[in-house]
Amino acid sequence: IGFFERIYNYENNDYEIAYFGILEEHHGKKYGSYLLNFAITKSFENFPKRVWVHTCSLDHKNALNNYKSRGMKIFKTETILL
Repeated sequence: IGFFERIYNYENNDYEIAYFGILEEHHGKKYGSYLLNFAITKSFENFPKRVWVHTCSLDHKNALNNYKSRGMKIFKTETILL
């Protein structure tokens, strides 16, 4: 149904949720919320300083709200013109 991949940074003692996704046929069924909860909980089992994720305008329209509703905060925003 979905996947996530974490990268641990030993120098900073933090986890980046580097890849996260739900197969399109399972969008809108709350699996993203469940999987993100699991990814965050699993990451904090090792007592890192922080757990973080990048997002962009190419992500699902609910991605940012999903991250924020799980306690994540916006650290930085950028606009890149192509």
